[in-house]
Amino acid sequence: MTNLKLPAQGQARTAAMPFIMLTVLIDMISIGLIIPVLPVLVGKFTGSQADQAFWYGAVAFAFGIANFFGSPILGALSDQYGRRPVLLLGFCGLALNFFATAFSTALWMLIVVRLVGGAMQSNAAVCNAYVADITPPEQRAKRFGMIGAMFGVGFIVGPVMGGLLGAVNLRLPFIVAGSLALLNLMYGYFVLPESLPLERRRSFGWRAANPLASLQALSRLKAVGPLVAVIACNGLAQFMLFTTWVLYTTFKFGWGPLENGQSLAAVGVMSVIVQGVLLGPLLKRFSPQRLAVIGLVSSTAAYILWGVASQSWMMYAVIFANIFGATVNASIQSIISGAVDSHSQGQALGAVSSLNSLMAVIAPVIGAPLLGAVSHLPKGDWRIGAPFYFCAVLQLAALVLAFLHFRRQRRQRAEAQPAGAALKTEDVL
Repeated sequence: MTNLKLPAQGQARTAAMPFIMLTVLIDMISIGLIIPVLPVLVGKFTGSQADQAFWYGAVAFAFGIANFFGSPILGALSDQYGRRPVLLLGFCGLALNFFATAFSTALWMLIVVRLVGGAMQSNAAVCNAYVADITPPEQRAKRFGMIGAMFGVGFIVGPVMGGLLGAVNLRLPFIVAGSLALLNLMYGYFVLPESLPLERRRSFGWRAANPLASLQALSRLKAVGPLVAVIACNGLAQFMLFTTWVLYTTFKFGWGPLENGQSLAAVGVMSVIVQGVLLGPLLKRFSPQRLAVIGLVSSTAAYILWGVASQSWMMYAVIFANIFGATVNASIQSIISGAVDSHSQGQALGAVSSLNSLMAVIAPVIGAPLLGAVSHLPKGDWRIGAPFYFCAVLQLAALVLAFLHFRRQRRQRAEAQPAGAALKTEDVL
């Protein structure tokens, strides 16, 4: 890994947002390509909708469990060797994952491929650490939002391409996605500069790379510990949505890869608008704490409405109405990032990614059985939304926990101030 150095002509290049934004964009387009078609591919190896839901859950579980153990290791390696070589390793893992999936002929092959791909892929955590490396604390929420916008663009282009290509050949999106991962590998090697200078690096330790130890360290962060439960509930809800969306809309509305690609593109459009355009002005008006609370309220309502939707157009209406729901992740990440020193950004954000990976492990274990249990119901039945109702409960729990935590912080700051001193606007929820 230490041999992956920049070419001579790139050594003077200064790490900047445009470099990492393009990396994230290509990465997310490649991932977005396979989302509308992977559940359908799994269905080719099963005989019923209930079996399809179960085995798709198994495939998703395989990626999540491997990523849970791999992500903190790669995050800690990025603190020692730099962000760039770890990103290159992740692109290799994605390319291998996509190409092997394209040529899989049995369910066990899909599961093995996802295990290997999950273990090698921690691009999201390392990209967030890259952003933290080059950004002052007061601008991190906005820049995390910019990264979120690139995720959104990827989810506009990727799923639409995946739906169109999947209508031609179900395996074609995986081949194209693998090619894009290789393109990102070349871009990373020849163009992307390193963001972590030598003087800010720290030695790798297996204790820090242990996913459970990583989570414990996250819970001990001053003024952040209770937010771990908020991250967990919000992450579990989001991963249940990702795990069940395609099969849910297929079972309830009869959608295929094309329709699912278009709906996921709509989610991407909203993410770009909110995180790329609206987040900056919103952060000028609201603190990250208040924005997180408002976003959790919006998300709770959105999950309920998705579950009870009886017509296809209603899914789109909720997507475009859930404006504040797209601000939660950037707000929480900003709070977490601001609680650690510059030497531990990779480890801390890797721990957040590890927690989310744990939720990705749990999500299919809960979501797939819930969806399988209602898969026999007729199209349009409100009970098919069972996974989304569970997500709404999770978001409500996150909302209560976040509100209580931020209110406790406000009281502690008020008690620490001189008598008669007024609270600052940003301290008030």
